[in-house]
Amino acid sequence: MPCARRGLSVSTLTLVILFGAGGTGLAAPPPPPNPSDSEIQAGKADANAKAGEVGRLTNQLAQAEQKLSQLQDDVELKQEEANKALVDLQTAQDAATQAENDAKAARTEADAASAAIEQARADLKTFAAASFQQGSTVGSLSAYLSAASPKDMLARAQLLDAVGGDRLNALDRLQQAQTEKSNKDAAARKAAEIARQKQDAARQAKSSADAAQTAAERAQDGQAAQNTQLEKNKSDVEQQLYAAQAKVSGLQGQRQRYDDWLAQKQREDEERARQAALASAGGGGPSGGAAPPGPAGSSIEAVIARALSKLGMPYAWGGGNASGATRGIRDGGVADRYGDYNKIGFDCSGLMIYAFAGVRSLPHYSGYQYSSGRQVPLSRMRRGDLLFWGGPGGIHHVALYLGGGQMVEAPQSGLRVRVAPVRYGGIMPYATRLVG
Repeated sequence: MPCARRGLSVSTLTLVILFGAGGTGLAAPPPPPNPSDSEIQAGKADANAKAGEVGRLTNQLAQAEQKLSQLQDDVELKQEEANKALVDLQTAQDAATQAENDAKAARTEADAASAAIEQARADLKTFAAASFQQGSTVGSLSAYLSAASPKDMLARAQLLDAVGGDRLNALDRLQQAQTEKSNKDAAARKAAEIARQKQDAARQAKSSADAAQTAAERAQDGQAAQNTQLEKNKSDVEQQLYAAQAKVSGLQGQRQRYDDWLAQKQREDEERARQAALASAGGGGPSGGAAPPGPAGSSIEAVIARALSKLGMPYAWGGGNASGATRGIRDGGVADRYGDYNKIGFDCSGLMIYAFAGVRSLPHYSGYQYSSGRQVPLSRMRRGDLLFWGGPGGIHHVALYLGGGQMVEAPQSGLRVRVAPVRYGGIMPYATRLVG
């Protein structure tokens, strides 16, 4: 039965090839999931659609913020106009009060002048009557008859004439004063009337300014509400984008792990075949050997997966360590104004510490992280490299490159851990590679 024996030999060789010599430790693990190209492309298309929506909402929000800024300027202008109207109203009220007081004083003077004239007229009448009554010492006929000489009589006549003339002159002066005071009274009353009109106009201007300020503030509040809604919509879509990007990254990671597994399996199959060939030739083979290295991308994918697992966490200056998010610390400036010291989260270098935990330990300072690994030109950067921003004054920001022009970062106070396009303004010329 040569055919049967030949078939047995082939089967035996096949088993040797499949299982190898005992104790080699080269059995491949079960294959990891291998997403299809269509699944990856669908994930990318979904992420691109979400990115486009984020871009559209970002533009809308930018326009809304510009409009809100213009409305804020308008509110400030209306506030200043309201302040001016308030000052003008106070000035007009003071002027009206002063004009009213002046008018009252002028009327009092005019009334006093009229009373003086009436008294002077009464005195003049009394003098005239006395001058023509007999028996009077001055201003009567006896003043002439009792004169001792013609010269004395002439002197008495001149005296009577002077007294009478002086009284008439005084009456003229009083009447002139009354005229002047009456004119002053009329002018004061006119001034008071004008002042009251200005006061009414200032009061109306103040009312209009207050109404304009209220309308401007309402418009600002309405725009602020729209901005808040836009910000929420943008945040919601960003979260969807992060989830879609994470899904794509996960699918790409699965594909990479599958490719690594396939390459490892191929090496193991080749090694089994070689050992089987040696065994069939009677040459024996090594009783054991070092296991092949693990998948090349596994460490990078673990790092990226850890970073992406913190999407949406708050930025907290000084926050983050190898175990996860921590409470931020005070900086005496911007971070304090945002209350970072009361938040649990990450700053940019803290997120990198957490992402690379288990791979290597990093200092909590982006400047030291820049020199913690091998530096490569940006033209050769690849998934898993660290990107830095800074200038002559030093490094001030770090992010983890995801590939495809995207990065994950803890951006700044008031924001959250996010995936964003790589910003090339102010970027350092080298990326830092910690793995591979």
